This record gives sequence, structure tokens and C-alpha cells, in this order.
Amino acid sequence: MSNTKTSAPDNTPGPAEDQDLGAAGSQLSTAPTEEIAGLPSLGVIGWTRWFWRQLTSMRVALLLLLLLSLGAIPGSLIPQTGIDETKVAEFREAHETLAPIYDKLGLFHVYSSVWFSAIYILLFVSLIGCIVPRTWQFVGQLRGRPPGAPRRLTRLPAYTTWRTEAEPEQVREAALALLKKRRFRAHLTGDAVAAEKGYLREVGNLAFHIALIVMLIAFAWGQLFKSEGNKLIVEGDGFSNTLTQYDDFKSGSLFSQDDLDPFSFTLKNFKGTYELTGPNRGTPRTYEAAITYSVGAYGKDKKTTVKVNEPLEIGDSKVYLVSHGYAPVVTVRDGKGDIVYQDAVPLLPLDGNVTSTGAIKVMDGYRDAKGKWDQLGFQAFFLPTYGGAGTAVVSQFPALLNPVLNLEAYHGELGVNSGLPQSVYQLNKKNLKGFKDSKGAQLRENLKPGETMKLPNGAGSITFEKEIKEWAGFQVARQPGSGWALAGSVAAIFGLAASLFIQRRRVWVRATTGSDGVTVVEMAGLGRSESAKVPEELGDLAGILYEQAPGAPDTAADPADSEASPDPQVVPAEGAEK
Repeated sequence: MSNTKTSAPDNTPGPAEDQDLGAAGSQLSTAPTEEIAGLPSLGVIGWTRWFWRQLTSMRVALLLLLLLSLGAIPGSLIPQTGIDETKVAEFREAHETLAPIYDKLGLFHVYSSVWFSAIYILLFVSLIGCIVPRTWQFVGQLRGRPPGAPRRLTRLPAYTTWRTEAEPEQVREAALALLKKRRFRAHLTGDAVAAEKGYLREVGNLAFHIALIVMLIAFAWGQLFKSEGNKLIVEGDGFSNTLTQYDDFKSGSLFSQDDLDPFSFTLKNFKGTYELTGPNRGTPRTYEAAITYSVGAYGKDKKTTVKVNEPLEIGDSKVYLVSHGYAPVVTVRDGKGDIVYQDAVPLLPLDGNVTSTGAIKVMDGYRDAKGKWDQLGFQAFFLPTYGGAGTAVVSQFPALLNPVLNLEAYHGELGVNSGLPQSVYQLNKKNLKGFKDSKGAQLRENLKPGETMKLPNGAGSITFEKEIKEWAGFQVARQPGSGWALAGSVAAIFGLAASLFIQRRRVWVRATTGSDGVTVVEMAGLGRSESAKVPEELGDLAGILYEQAPGAPDTAADPADSEASPDPQVVPAEGAEK
């Protein structure tokens, strides 16, 4: 009959036994031993060692990671010069008191500031200092063997025992085969079998920290060598990937013009469809741009379609479709009826129904009715679907159902020769005079395709042609470290999951001959932390081993022994935490 022993002996374990258990329970983790911080010895070397120990501790690494996260908050809330200088300028005008403070703190360029870079570099060094010794220690554990059993297995958290008629050698061989079958690393050591399992926990822990380093390197690499530019292209027009072709362009500090991938493309057609009815009326159904592109100076033309979230990839560059609008074709004639301007004018959308605005500027070649050189400017509003007379000057639907071009006419100095940059979509009216209608009010008319607005006193005319082109906004982005960052983030997730859900544990099986000549079998388990999984697993192993080495008849006269359970039961041993 089996016998589960849980009673604690009267004597206290001696120092030798404590040391023996410490060896058996050591190295369940590759975490460095935390030493009590004390004053370093005098001298540069002492202070350097103390500072290095603090920097490479997990406590400081977590603190630096928290500081890095907090430091990224102002970079998300405050306009950044590297992303949108216009918003930064607007913020400076609106906050005259805060702006100088933000300048001193580097909050308009957080990710390139000194303090953010210092946190970033310290975190990188701290992670390296944590990972290198832990990796070597883990490699040493893999090359070694599980430690031998402590002298007193009853002191371990999970413990069971029984007596059997099988020989000790048979029990140990059966236990060794069973543990190896359960994927334990096991070996015979003295009168016991030592086994260990759950090494993937440390692998996941190390993988998580290495993945953080990969993500930091990828982020730094991407920020230093990135480039991002935007270009508005009207149907029929083309683009070549050179700096002069971009409407706006931003890049990292180590970016070179030679890093641009050589390619060009032409926008052949843009297609957009929308929901016509229901609560989602006006919602885009399809947004796609048909383009013809070529790679290199002598590359063959290829046709493709660029859709939202489906960019065209050429080398390290990705061409994204980011915006869309209309470009009505207009023809401007002078007082003699000669054409002085004829082109598609891209206008910028203001709302979801593509109510658009912009400016038409006639800078050269125009003469008024008296033959005097002058300049014309038109403030334009385009409505793809006009609601009719009496409605607001806003579009009712994004598609071209009832297009109307609303124009205000001006003449004078456009300011393009002042040397100051100005937007092609805005009309500077400072030195302009408005044309007046018959009632003396500002000349303003709604034109449908094919209609013409006459300028007063024979000053010319402007015609809204029947052809209405569409334009597409493209973003060409080059982010060299994005792939590594993605791989690092995925590895970090799996590594963290492994370190949280896999438990490192050890099992010992001791089989010795008792004083009465009957074999005594002891089994004990130890985990890195208190968990119900270790007793459960030990009980499962003990049940299987018990079938191969069943309990011997108990000849003891003690009535308590005669009521013992015939199967081994795993219980907390003496001194174990509950």
C-alpha cells in the first residue's frame, strides 16, 4: 500500500541542506542577481562600475522605456517641423507665450531633440547590457545538465512518495524514460533522476528584449534615411521621381538625393464611384488611379492600377494614392478675343462632397480693352453637384451630377513677381481690384459646362469648358526600416507571450532501498514561481510511474497507515508556501 508523507520532522534543516536546496533551485531564470546598492568605492573605476550596474538593471530599463513613451506624447500632440511646418507657424502665431518655451525644450522637433535622443541611446545601451550576460548564461544552462536532487525532497513545494517492490534501478530507468517522453531534459545523477523543462520561457524573454533592440535600430534607421514627398497630378500629366517634381518633400538627416529610386509614371485616368442612396450616400465605393510607369531611364512602360491601401512598390519606394479632386478646364480670352490661358485648373476639396476651391491666375500675355498689359485673377469654387438656385454654394454629392463653377473676377498685381512664395491655390487680393457688374457689386457668376462669363467693358472673358478632368494626389514614401520594425514587433509579441505563459520547472525522482529492504520512491517538483501547474504535472507523472512500480503491501500496524490511499497524492511539502 502506498503512503504519502507530509509530516514535518522535528529538527530544523542545517546550513548544508539549505545550500543543497539552493543549488537545486538556482538558475531557473537568466535574470541577473539584484545586489543591494551601496556606495561605490572611491575612484573613477568604482563609480563607473556602480553606474553600469544601475544602467543595465531591468529596473532602469523599464524606467527608460516609460520615459521614452512619455517623451513621444508631445511629439503626437504638438505640431512638428519635420511633418508640417505650416501648422508649426500657425501654432507660434496663436501661442506667443508658449512657443518660445517649446523652442527651448525642443518640443517642435521632439524626435531629433537632445533629451529624446539621450533617452533613446541610454535605453539601447541598457538593453544591450541586460541581454549579453543573460544570453551567455542561458547558453551555459543549455550546455549543462539539470542540477541533482536536494538531500530532502520534502522541502520542495510539490512532493509525493510511496513504497514499491520494484528494484530502485528499475524505478529510475522507468522514470528516466517517462520524463524524456514528456520532453524533459533528464539524466541519472546518483540515486535520483533530475529533469527540467520550460526553456522556451527564457528563449521568449531573450527574444522579447532582442526584438526591442531591433525595433529601436529600425526606428533610428528609418528616421535617418527616410523620405516622403507629395505630388498632385492631373489626368494626362506625368511625374518623375526627382526633388524638383515634388509639391513638398521631407527627408531624414542622412538622406541623399542619390537614394531616390529612378522611376516615372503618368496618370491616365482616375475612377471614383460613390453610394447613391441610403444612410451612406456619398461614401466612396472605389478609388483607383490607372497609371503607366517605367523604371530607370530606358525602362519599358507598364500599366497598373493604384488603389487606396494598395500602393505601387518600386525598389524601396511605395507610391500611395492619398487624395482626389477635380480640375475643370477653362479658357481665358483678352479684350481682342485671343486665348491667353487654357488649361485644367486643379481645385482643392473642402468637404466630403468635394466642394472645391482654388485660384486661376493669368500672369502673362493678357491685355485689357485698351491694349494695356495687366494680370487677371479668378477666385474659383467648384461644385460637382449643384443644388440649384437658392441653395448654399456647396456641393450636394461628390460625383459630377450637376457641375457648376462659381467665379469671382479680379485684375491688377497678383504679387507673383515680389519674390515671396505664395500658394498656387490661393489668390492674394491685396493689390487686386474686383470687376463690377451692372449693379456695381463684385462680379460673380455660376457657370455650367460650356458657359462663358464676360468681363465688363470688353476686358475679355472666361469659359468653363465641357471637359472636366480629375486629379489624384500621390505620396511617394521610402521607409527603409519598416520591414525590420514589423518583424521586431511580431517577435516581441511572441516572445512576451512565451515568457508569460510558459513555466520553467524541474522534477526529481529518487528511488532508494529502505531499512526494511523495500524500495522507497520520492518525487518532487519545483517551479520558478508558485503555480498549480507544477503539482498537477507531478501528480500526472507520479500516476503513470505508479502503474509501472505499484505500491508494496504495508505491513505497518499503525491504523493510520492502513487507511492510506492506494495511489500517490501530491501535496504541499513542509515549509512550502500556500
